[in-house]
Amino acid sequence: MAEWNAYYRNEDDEEEQEEGELSGGDYKITGRDSLVFLVDASKEMFIKGEDGQPSNFDMTMQVVRTVYTSKIISSHRDLVALVFYGTEQSKNPTNSFKHVYVYHDLDEPGAKRVQEVDALRGEKGAQLAAETMGSGETSLGDALWCCANLYSDVKLRLSHKRLMLFTCRDEPHRGDSAKDRQARTKASDLKETGVIIDLMHLMKPGGFNVGPFFRDIISPPEDESELGLQMKPCDKLEDLQKRVRAKELKKRAMARLNLCLGEGINVAVGIYATAVTARKPAPIRLYRETNEPVRSKTRIFHTQTGSLLLPSEIKKAMTYGKKQIVMEKDEVDAIRKFEDPGLFLIGFKPMEALERHHHIRPAVFLYPEEGEVKGSACLFSALMTKCSEKNVFALCRCIARRNLSPRFVALVPQKEQVDEGKVQITPPGFNVIYLPYADDMRTLDTPQCPSASQTQVDKMKEIVAKLHFKYRSDAFENPVIQQHYRNLEALALDMMAPEDTEDLIMPKVDQIDRRLGPLVEEFKDLVYPDGYNPESKPAAKRKTADAGGAAEKKPKVELGEDALKAHLQNGTLGKLTVPVLKEACKQFGVQTTGTRKQELIDALTAQLGS
Repeated sequence: MAEWNAYYRNEDDEEEQEEGELSGGDYKITGRDSLVFLVDASKEMFIKGEDGQPSNFDMTMQVVRTVYTSKIISSHRDLVALVFYGTEQSKNPTNSFKHVYVYHDLDEPGAKRVQEVDALRGEKGAQLAAETMGSGETSLGDALWCCANLYSDVKLRLSHKRLMLFTCRDEPHRGDSAKDRQARTKASDLKETGVIIDLMHLMKPGGFNVGPFFRDIISPPEDESELGLQMKPCDKLEDLQKRVRAKELKKRAMARLNLCLGEGINVAVGIYATAVTARKPAPIRLYRETNEPVRSKTRIFHTQTGSLLLPSEIKKAMTYGKKQIVMEKDEVDAIRKFEDPGLFLIGFKPMEALERHHHIRPAVFLYPEEGEVKGSACLFSALMTKCSEKNVFALCRCIARRNLSPRFVALVPQKEQVDEGKVQITPPGFNVIYLPYADDMRTLDTPQCPSASQTQVDKMKEIVAKLHFKYRSDAFENPVIQQHYRNLEALALDMMAPEDTEDLIMPKVDQIDRRLGPLVEEFKDLVYPDGYNPESKPAAKRKTADAGGAAEKKPKVELGEDALKAHLQNGTLGKLTVPVLKEACKQFGVQTTGTRKQELIDALTAQLGS
């Protein structure tokens, strides 16, 4: 029975193992991600900003709402909770923590939760929060203790636990040393259980001083790629959303490998996908009577006896030299295996040797894994720095996973870039460019077309220069997918109509015309003859007879008697068309009662055969 269970993998088993399992070597991450929003509900959070800017509480609710909706779309099995502290009312599982209000338990996000968060936005939301929770004393230690209980009450296996603290007060206890000490103790207990505490501090009059209290509360960065403590508080919604997005997205490796730089010198690295094509989710089949998802199972039976086959009874075969070669599963795996997974350094080449047409598939990103091999980050950083200084790339042989064919890759160094808010834009590491084999390169026969004159080429260069802009893939959203999710959101949230989506891929004709000016007309004058309008539709052509204006008919095809007899002897009368056979019947006076092809052939055969 154990052998059956190991072989027959179905959807039930995969869902029990949780999402996030990786196929890179033996490294696996199982379990669900969890995120707790711990929000300050003091009166200071509800003060509106200057020039009509939303309050800190309103900005936080907008961010929470964005994370809820993104989780529903991208990873609906993750667990999310919303907890307020510093409230007048108390609501928690045992009601043992005063001034702590658990608005949402740690559970999967849904449409109802999004609606409840929407109710807390804007002026009406602030009024509802004041009526429901109010603002009272603050005990951050009790709030952290309550969050710890939320994690402990979850029966599911959690792979990643994170707590985000939103506040605009750098001294929440107003100098109460006992409460400060309790908060530091509870924060330390949470961090020991694997919970990562992040501070999302918001703007307040006089600035926010992180040092005295919160430096001991938050968790240090997990690695150098983590967005560390930001000293500057957020005063805009966009900045807050960037920081939350950078923290709440868990970076998971496609594979973890060893980069072999030489004999006995290995660097542990992880391969990451920095960008993935967005697609509409696959439809889920439901049982029409209960509306529950239908799960499929696959079983293999013997064609003659009907008995269920064990995996050991199933063989694989290949025909070679007119013989069927039967192989075991282990033998097939051994044939497919080239070498153990890993990256093997071959040498270095100048960046000029890397051509644009060498890019044959989406690139991935390489980053050191200090937790696997100690010292990997230091050696990896030194290699990246030297490659960047000398303007070279590393040529390697890559086997990402077992039983995959080897590929030659180019490791192109990339330096870290941060924006004005110290938010990381591009991480430091290597871009892995997959190189083509010789068989992948083809020589195409280009069609022979008239060549443009140098004047025409120069004019087109001017047009291209005017329309040139810096392309960013994240600046253009797929309008079909956006509209799809807006429609689903409208259905789930009982909205009157879905929100309008802006099609960002449509060309901005007015802006293009302003940029080009008279260049388009000048180019048309150079390329097209006088009086030619390329935008006009060509007139439909009709073939007419010399007289009468009727359409010209195709000439009749006549066959002689010798040709028909030759077709009869060769048995190729069936290759002739029905009109030709009818004309042959008329020509030789053959009487037919039907008009089908076989009837015509039989009549001709009887006439010519006699």
